[in-house]
Formats: sequence, C-alpha cells, structure tokens
Amino acid sequence: MTTQIKIVGLGGSASRRSSSTLAIENVLAGARNAGAAVVSMDVQTLALPMYEYGPTPSEVEPLVDAVRSAHGMVWCSPLYHGSISGAFKNAIDWLQLLSNDDPPYLSGKVIALVATAGGDQALQAINTMEFIVRALRGWTLPLTAPISRADAAFDEQGVPHDQRLGERLYTIGHELVQAAQTLAK
Repeated sequence: MTTQIKIVGLGGSASRRSSSTLAIENVLAGARNAGAAVVSMDVQTLALPMYEYGPTPSEVEPLVDAVRSAHGMVWCSPLYHGSISGAFKNAIDWLQLLSNDDPPYLSGKVIALVATAGGDQALQAINTMEFIVRALRGWTLPLTAPISRADAAFDEQGVPHDQRLGERLYTIGHELVQAAQTLAK
C-alpha cells in the first residue's frame, strides 16, 4: 500500500492579495496534480501569537499538527529588508515544538522554497529560508522560484502572467511530491 504524500504550503503576507499566497497556490496545484494531499496555511489567517517558550497556545496547534504529519512543504515569504518577513519567521519559530519528536523538527521532509519581492532581490529570502531548513534538519528542493516584481506577476485569478513562471511553480509542486515520495520510502 502506498502512502499518500501530504504537502503543506506555508507563507503569505499581510497584503489583502498576497503574491506569496498566490505563488504557494500555484505550487500546490502542481503537487495536487502529482497526487498529493495539500494544505495551505497563510500567516495572516493563522494569526499566530509571537513565539514564546512555555505553554503552547491553542492557535499554534493546527500549524504544528499539519507540519508534523506532512511529508513535505512549500515555503514562500515576501522579501522584507533583505530577508524573510517577521510573520513568516514567527511561524517557523513555532516549529520549535517539533524538537522532541522522533525524528525531530523537519527530519525526513523536503521543503520547496519560493520568495516574492517588489524589486529584484527575491533570492535573498530563499537563501535565508534555506539556512533555516538546514537548521531544522530538512531537505531543500534544488529548484526554487525567486519572483521579482511580484506585485505584477499574477492576474486577477492568481495565474502567473509569465507562462515560464507558471510552469516553474507547477514543476516545483511536481518535483516536491517526487522528492517526498523518495524520502518516505
């Protein structure tokens, strides 16, 4: 019996129409097409409290439970001042609750990285996220998508204006599922 791969998308921004969320949805469409069950978690709607060591607030449990049961994830943060957003970093900080799991943190999980930027420096956020994945013992997917000038990258339906970007995001979703299947064996 084959286990259905579960992919969790995590990201977004405070924007009403977040290009980061749109990018995640495009990646998750590729993952869904590859047979994965997908869950999308937006930092704005999660409304997580600031990370603090101590008792776990109930608002955090859906995120931690989803990540714990996932085979892989897609992360997407907007580039803020040369790095990831504070809201995204706060969500990642709550993954500290996976430290006592066996295996801990993101061990055995593959993480796809996408970033959006108003200018041309989206790769800086991807580099930051890659360091975090490594610190949490996860595996990063080699194919990434730094999306420059993201405010104009998607149409009203969330479809990328540039067909190559759409194909790349969809391919990331497919490759994420393939890598997660390999690690799940």
